[in-house]
Amino acid sequence: MNPILAITMGDPAGIGPEIVVKALNETSTYGKCNPLVVGDVAVMRKAIKATGLSMQCRPVSDVSGAGFEYGCMDVYDLNLTGADRLEYGKVSAEAGNAAFLSVRTAIGLAMNKEVDGTVTAPINKEALNLAGHHFDGHTEIYAHFTGTGKYAMLLADEFLRVIHVSTHVSLREACDRVKKQRIIDVTQLITDACRQFGIETPRIGIAGLNPHSSDNGLFGWEEEKEIIPAVNELKCMGYDVEGPIPPDTLFAKAKCGRYDGCVAMYHDQGHIPFKVVGFNWDPGTGRMSSVQGVNITLGLPIIRVSVDHGTAFDVAGKGIASPDAILLAIDYAARMAGSSV
Repeated sequence: MNPILAITMGDPAGIGPEIVVKALNETSTYGKCNPLVVGDVAVMRKAIKATGLSMQCRPVSDVSGAGFEYGCMDVYDLNLTGADRLEYGKVSAEAGNAAFLSVRTAIGLAMNKEVDGTVTAPINKEALNLAGHHFDGHTEIYAHFTGTGKYAMLLADEFLRVIHVSTHVSLREACDRVKKQRIIDVTQLITDACRQFGIETPRIGIAGLNPHSSDNGLFGWEEEKEIIPAVNELKCMGYDVEGPIPPDTLFAKAKCGRYDGCVAMYHDQGHIPFKVVGFNWDPGTGRMSSVQGVNITLGLPIIRVSVDHGTAFDVAGKGIASPDAILLAIDYAARMAGSSV
């Protein structure tokens, strides 16, 4: 049987609802999973209209009421917003609250084992905080409501997979967080994830922090005191790891297949090469022609996969947003759910 995936609508003023509609308009989606949208029927009907697609909406109040039939979107209806009041492209507390409660509901469904995994459409951090929900983003919401202390962000595309030692902190603090045990922890997490993706013996490349991985201490000490001891211990534990590798070469090698996963030392070190590979700008239209790549939170007791892009308020409601990333997120979540059965 296909796994049941709870797919949140995202911020109703952004592109989340319409990329969800486009993803569920693909017959291949129903071949991989049984999708259940978590949000508002009114918002999703508005998104269907914006995309110009022909699709029905079926509101349900529990998972057992879903039919999972192509052409009829099942929506776990929370009735949170007045869809007519919400303006596309406008930050609001009402939209932020609706997005937050959709996520929290999806987490609850997964924790209660009513669904096999969750996929999240983008939320807006400003709207989230205006609504009184003071979280940095999805990752922190999931960690809080699942009671998870050890977790990490994994960015994944077809050939490039990147996990981070630290994410949403200042660059100065990020350097202080490069510690042996944290490097070991995230390397174990990305190795386990790669195995869920069907890679039996993952090869992991671990980045240095400093230019040229410090050139034997010439440009810094973190490699000698923290990263190299972590790499050596991981090898003793049986992990196939290499490092520290100069950051300016690690990701190019990984993109070409040398490594199955990469450990980045801080947010931008991992995000920049990942988005250079997955985000494609069309100079003719002045917009992204495709946006690929997903964000997976590892270490949780439930599956959470998200798109790795924002709410794109500038194009929301125009029906032109690309569903590439959410289709990839659904694919990853379905594969992870299938491997855990």
